[in-house]
Amino acid sequence: MRYVQLRAFHNVAVHGGFSRAAEALFLTQPAVSDQVRKLEEEYDVLLFNRNKKQVTLTQSGQQLLEVTRRMFDVEQQALDLLSESRALRAGKLRIVADAAHHLLHILAAFRRTYPTVQVSIDSGNTETVITSLHAYEADIGVLGEIPQSSDFDILKLNSTPIIAFASSDYPLAGQKTVTFSDLAKHPLVMREQGSKTRQKLEAMAEQCGVPLTPLIEAEGREAVREIVAAGGGVGFVSSAEFGQDNRLVPIRIDAPEMLMDEALICLRERSNGKLVSAFFDIARSLSKAVA
Repeated sequence: MRYVQLRAFHNVAVHGGFSRAAEALFLTQPAVSDQVRKLEEEYDVLLFNRNKKQVTLTQSGQQLLEVTRRMFDVEQQALDLLSESRALRAGKLRIVADAAHHLLHILAAFRRTYPTVQVSIDSGNTETVITSLHAYEADIGVLGEIPQSSDFDILKLNSTPIIAFASSDYPLAGQKTVTFSDLAKHPLVMREQGSKTRQKLEAMAEQCGVPLTPLIEAEGREAVREIVAAGGGVGFVSSAEFGQDNRLVPIRIDAPEMLMDEALICLRERSNGKLVSAFFDIARSLSKAVA
């Protein structure tokens, strides 16, 4: 087994095709195809399903990708260790967050300290965050539920209750509080399955004997916000995520408090990475300052 063969396989799998892998590796497509073919032939295994329009991983390919993700991530950590100053000058930090606004003050401080580091932020629910970290598609995650797994290093950012919200001209807008029974009479706008906010809300409503059924299910918090702002019904969010929007009014839910614990997390095995460690250090220092 040769390193160049595993590298070729890994890049085809990650980039979704031989052409894109060749571009990433600064090689020709035939060279990349040849390395993958030799790997398959040597071990008599099919790693990719090939057709004219798409290249997909076989089951064996999926299993090998899990190994090469770890392999090349460790290689990157070694490179970071050997070139720490370069990593902090020109590295890239990938963040996936269920609500980016929890990061704004941390990100601002990080940018002041490391102005040349490239930062990318993607959005997703709790399941997306966990999956992205395990798949090495993100370095840091922000989510509304502290995971119980020992796989992660965790820094709690805050803890705030779930509230309802509606447009400023909606019939419920004048009420300071609302019961689950009242909510059940209105069109409810909820996030997709997998949202921890939705799971906690539905679990508490069920406990109170009032099942809540969404009339509209939307992908992502911003989609819910825009639908509610247009008068589409009543939405739900943690109070820390409500923000400032003159189109909307918050409404407290008259029920046992449902708290969302917002946390910064990373895979424990990657916590010593220079950029991840630097970001967590800044987050910790800001948390202590607030406390």
